[in-house]
Amino acid sequence: MRWFNKCIVWILPVFPKPFIWIFSRRYIAGRTIEDGIQKAKRLNDEGCMVTMDVLGEYITDLCEAETAKQSCMDILEAIKREKINGNLSLKLSQLGLNIDREVCYRNVKAIVQKAAETGSFVRIDMEDSAATDATLDIYRRLRKEFKNVGVVIQAYLKRSKDDVRKLIAEEIAHLRICKGIYQEPASIAFKDKQAIRDNYLDLVRTMFESGSYVGLATHDRILIDGILAMVENLKVPPNQFEFQMLLGVTEHLRTQLVSNGHTLRVYVPYGEQWYGYCMRRMKENPQVAGHIVKNLFIRG
Repeated sequence: MRWFNKCIVWILPVFPKPFIWIFSRRYIAGRTIEDGIQKAKRLNDEGCMVTMDVLGEYITDLCEAETAKQSCMDILEAIKREKINGNLSLKLSQLGLNIDREVCYRNVKAIVQKAAETGSFVRIDMEDSAATDATLDIYRRLRKEFKNVGVVIQAYLKRSKDDVRKLIAEEIAHLRICKGIYQEPASIAFKDKQAIRDNYLDLVRTMFESGSYVGLATHDRILIDGILAMVENLKVPPNQFEFQMLLGVTEHLRTQLVSNGHTLRVYVPYGEQWYGYCMRRMKENPQVAGHIVKNLFIRG
């Protein structure tokens, strides 16, 4: 199936955007902030928390960073106004990281300050390995002043265990653990699926044993079963962790976890930059393209 998935990614740019939207609509709330809020409300009604993401990455002009900052401010206001049970996720490359790191820091600081004023929380997403050090540096600077901000650690990176231990030692380990989606060389990233799972569970155990709060971002049933067994064995209190899932993915498993009383947050992306987001995600992980095609024909 690997060759099939890669073929899909290769031919998708040939098709018009309305066709690509058919592939993408299950995984993106829509183009506007109103679309994002309505999807968030429906998920809240189903017993899920949300994290909102205004789409857009790898900007090339600081004017775009200013626009992205204002969009983040707007969604924080909307979350408060509409009484959404949710918070905000953001990517530093959307706020100027690859152009001017200090401008990026000031942009994120303004957003985190706004979140503090509105009683919300900001999760800084992790991007490719070239951004890891800069992302953690900005996170550390923010945590000197704010408590309402967390960051993401990717289990497929070999450095992650050391990063988690350091953040715990600094008492700033409010983390989301995910597998990681970017294509990275074997010198810095695990390539074997089981090795990634093993490292993921090792990171989670480290977080649990430290008493730190952790978001468990995965759709992998094997990992979820391992986490639940760990929770039982270590007697981890339910207010120390939450499961997190992407919009439109493994919805049956999401429903099952919520029905069993587990806290679960859904990642809700929206915005005019949906096309670039979808194409990048599929190029980074061709399996996503195959999964979307499968669901297109199964669900219509």
